[in-house]
Amino acid sequence: MMMTKMNRGFRALSTGAALSLLLIAAPNAYAATPKDTLVEGFSFDDILSVDPAEAYELSAGEVLGNTYSPLVRLDISDTSKIKGDLAESWSVSDDHLTYTFKLKPGLKFASGNPITAEDVAWSFERVVKLNKSPAFIFTQFGLTGDNVTEKAKATDANTFVFTVDKPYAPSFVLNCLSSNVGGIVDKRLVLQHVKPVTPSADSKYDNDFGNGWLKTGFAGSGPFKLREWRANEAVVLERYDNYYGEKPKLARVIYRFMKESSAQRLALENGDIDVARNLSPTDLQAVEKNPQLASTSASKSTIYYMGLNQKNANLAKPEVQQAFKYLVDYDAIGKTLIKGIGEVHQTFEPKGLLGALDENPFKLDVAKAKELLAKAGLPDGFSVTMDVRSIEPDTGVATSIQQTLGQAGIKVEIIPGDGKQKLTKYRARNHDIYLGSWGIDYWDPHSNADTFTTNDDNSDTSTNKTLTWRNTWTSPELEKETKAALFESDAAKRGAMYQDIQKKFLEASPFVILYQQTESAGYRKDVKDFKLGPSAATNFVWSISK
Repeated sequence: MMMTKMNRGFRALSTGAALSLLLIAAPNAYAATPKDTLVEGFSFDDILSVDPAEAYELSAGEVLGNTYSPLVRLDISDTSKIKGDLAESWSVSDDHLTYTFKLKPGLKFASGNPITAEDVAWSFERVVKLNKSPAFIFTQFGLTGDNVTEKAKATDANTFVFTVDKPYAPSFVLNCLSSNVGGIVDKRLVLQHVKPVTPSADSKYDNDFGNGWLKTGFAGSGPFKLREWRANEAVVLERYDNYYGEKPKLARVIYRFMKESSAQRLALENGDIDVARNLSPTDLQAVEKNPQLASTSASKSTIYYMGLNQKNANLAKPEVQQAFKYLVDYDAIGKTLIKGIGEVHQTFEPKGLLGALDENPFKLDVAKAKELLAKAGLPDGFSVTMDVRSIEPDTGVATSIQQTLGQAGIKVEIIPGDGKQKLTKYRARNHDIYLGSWGIDYWDPHSNADTFTTNDDNSDTSTNKTLTWRNTWTSPELEKETKAALFESDAAKRGAMYQDIQKKFLEASPFVILYQQTESAGYRKDVKDFKLGPSAATNFVWSISK
């Protein structure tokens, strides 16, 4: 009786009050979450911003995928297709240079402001002029701060015209527009929060295009509104009741920051959360044995890898790079540390994507690795550091690799930290070895091929900060082949080109691709229609009910 009264009162609370109670809920007392609220235990310490023009992390991708609407969106029922979101229809010119989008009529942002083609054009403009990490997804089409208003413009209230610089495969262009950076923002609302800035070497513009506010603010039109993001504490989404598409069944979704797998499992068992998102193989097995709980999984486009920074003279030696690939116990990692949450995969294109190469040529071979180190003039090994996010399975995988590298005389100091710390250091190219994950920016093989092969400006001031740039590596031949694949209209031939690139990448590169994520989650059985998508941005929550 007391529990019934508490839950009834809980549901009547405001989102802020409900969140406060959820965050301080007693860990050992069953206290069901509100019926209209989904609470997920989730380690999202990688979020740095929730501005679509800036956000570039996996956890932020999920938030944006549920709160912002792009022109077009990936059809998760058939990932070879794109479907309209804000766009009712679109056409492509015969020369593959001009894309014309017609917006659905009567659309509104969560603020109540109408959605117009001008909002679309301005969203493109601010992405390009802010030139944050994901801007390359647009600028690769020839957009610059000087030409963006002409190349991405509204011709009337409901028509947006986008002109690209080369005849790319249309599927590639549309897939890019479906990415999180393609989320359309409310121009009228954001302009109220624009702040002046002093032009600098990084930007010649005298305002911040609302970026300072949108780092934590919201100006979208998706099925959910972003009410609040508290770093390393909570993300709160509220239903947008006037959303034009499928209406969310829940009033709110709360992502509660929980770093440890064991804490998530305990909270799930106690009913303090509805979903546990970062379970270790051991905790996942325990969930699957609990009659009150269930689990689900999905193969993701996220891959885990080690990046070896070429600023370190030892890591810049090709023989050392290959030796590292023979100093990972892939079998042991696959059977224990990532069981149920990952699959050994040694190439950069994830399974399920056009051109993915299903080959795993490397295995633990200490003798071979020692031969390679001797050829590099390092028969006794060397010392090096490894930056790792303090979350499982990352730390467990890092420890395993530390041990096998040690068998060849390579002494590794693991430097743990939260996602924000590690990413900031990595993006500044201040690491030796970085062990982490990478999720594709858009559902096209060029996304990963580009970031793992392209580095057209290796200076510290480069604006195209791909993973090759972060690791100070250049490969002109692979970069040339990657760019050529963009213009092949025959899907089979294009896929074969990406497979050839991956084979050459395996033979010589400072990356050790470890595995592809199988995202798994445990949930209480009163949660209905909880599904995981093929990418972080497609972990949609609006169809879930309780």
